Amino acid sequence: MVSERSLASRRRSWIGWQFVGPFMAVFALVFLAPIGYSIYLSLFRTRLIGGTAFVGVDNYVKVLQDPLFWSSFGRVALFLVVQVPIMLLLALLVALAIDSGRLYGAAFFRISVFLPYAVPAVVATLMWGFMYGSRFGLIGNLNETFGVSLPDPLSPDLILASIGNIVTWEFVGYNMLILYSALRVVNPSLYEAAEIDGAGQLRIIWAIKIPALRGALVIATIFSIIGSFQLFNEPSILKSLAPNAVTTYFTPNLYAYSLSFSGQQFDYSAAVAIVMGLITMIIAYLVQLRGMRKAV
Repeated sequence: MVSERSLASRRRSWIGWQFVGPFMAVFALVFLAPIGYSIYLSLFRTRLIGGTAFVGVDNYVKVLQDPLFWSSFGRVALFLVVQVPIMLLLALLVALAIDSGRLYGAAFFRISVFLPYAVPAVVATLMWGFMYGSRFGLIGNLNETFGVSLPDPLSPDLILASIGNIVTWEFVGYNMLILYSALRVVNPSLYEAAEIDGAGQLRIIWAIKIPALRGALVIATIFSIIGSFQLFNEPSILKSLAPNAVTTYFTPNLYAYSLSFSGQQFDYSAAVAIVMGLITMIIAYLVQLRGMRKAV
C-alpha cells in the first residue's frame, strides 16, 4: 500500500514538472543565462595589448568611480522623482473619474486613455519628436504661423521634460488600468454604508477608495521605478533629432549600449548593466517594503 501511494505521489510530481518545465526552460534560457553571461563578461577586461584578462571586480570599482555613469544615473533619478508622481496622479484621477459612474461615455474614455499604451514606444517617440521640431514640426509651424518664438522642446534644457511628457502619455493608461481594476473589487456595500452615514464623494474617496488602492499604487510605483531606470527607447530615438541634447551617456542603459556597440567595451558595459540592475532592484525592494509596512 505504501509503495502504491509513493508511486502515485511521484506521478503527480512528474505531472507538475511537465507543466512547469517548459516555462522553467524558457526562463533559464532568456533570463538567467544572459544575466550569468553578463556577470562572466564583467569579470574580464580586453586590452589592445595583452588581450582579454581576468580582472575580478575592477570593472565594478571603475563603474562606481565613473562620473559619466553617475551623471546618467542622476538624470534618470531626477526623471523618476518628477515624472512618476505626475503620471501616477493623473492615472489615479482618471481611474477615480471612471469608477465614479458619473462620467458620460466612461467605456470610450477608458479605451481612449489606454490606447496610447498600445502604440509602440518607437512610433510614439517619433511622433512626438516630429511635433517637437522647431524647424520642421508643430513647434516650428506655430512659430511661423503666429510669429512667436516658443521654447525648443529638443533643447538640452528641455529634453528631459520632453521625454517625460512622452513617457507620461504612453503609460498613464497602463497605470490607470491597474488602479481601476483595484477599485472594481471594492465591495459596493461600503459605498452604500458611507452614503447612509452622510459621507460625500470626497469623503468616500479619501476614506474608502484611496486605502483600497494602496497595494495597487505600490505595484504601479515599483513598475514605474523600474521603467524609469530602464529608460532607453525615447532618448535613443530622439538622439538623431537632438544630437546636442541627448549624449551617449544620457541614461545608464544608453551609456551601456554606447559602450558595447560603439566603443566595443563589452566587459565594462556588462559591469554598468549589472550595477544599474542591482541599484534598481534595491530601490524597488525598499519601496515595496515601505509600501507593505504602511499597508499593514
